[in-house]
Amino acid sequence: MANVVIVPGGWHGGCELSPFARKLRALGHEVFTPTLTGLGDRSHLAATRPNLDTHIQDVANVLEFEDLSSVVLCGHSYGGMVITGVADRLGDRISALVYIDALVPEDGDSWWRLMNDYFRTIAIEGADGDGFGVRPPAGMDPRCRPHPLASFLQTIQLTGRWKQVREKLFVYATDWSDSPFPPTVTRLRKLPDWRIEELPTRHNVIAAAPEQFLTILTTLDAMK
Repeated sequence: MANVVIVPGGWHGGCELSPFARKLRALGHEVFTPTLTGLGDRSHLAATRPNLDTHIQDVANVLEFEDLSSVVLCGHSYGGMVITGVADRLGDRISALVYIDALVPEDGDSWWRLMNDYFRTIAIEGADGDGFGVRPPAGMDPRCRPHPLASFLQTIQLTGRWKQVREKLFVYATDWSDSPFPPTVTRLRKLPDWRIEELPTRHNVIAAAPEQFLTILTTLDAMK
């Protein structure tokens, strides 16, 4: 069965993915839900001022130290920045990339550049306490913690190697008005090596529609 690595989105920790991970493990898959530096159970490391490079290294280390291959690498929201960077470094270990309503950057992009004004305002207003961490928006899981502003601002450096991963899936959440992803979906629909799946749900797809997402995920060739 597959090795599945799921990277949480901004403000979230890997602990929030545990219920979904159990569903996958019950099907026989090996599942990892790493928490990025400065968040969740690693929030005590926020003082180290982690950035996007730190988060890419967090996940690359999971693949390397667990010696994983044929990985189905998933990222939610901001996690799309991270999995793209990991795949650009370790594409030979990855059999599928799954963007769960997530950013799909090109070389030189950043969260800041790809997001819309709604989220850029959240970043500005949320960082007014210390200028380093962006407070979670209202209504998020109580386990969410301030997200490192540097990781939102830093541009990603890509060679394009990540595009060689055989399966690339974008799961598009269509039921939230502030989505920054319509331009991304329009762009990806024009590319023959991408599959787009729509779910009529809010942005936090795994929490809002776990069974529907599980059905989509397990149809990947890499999961069989």
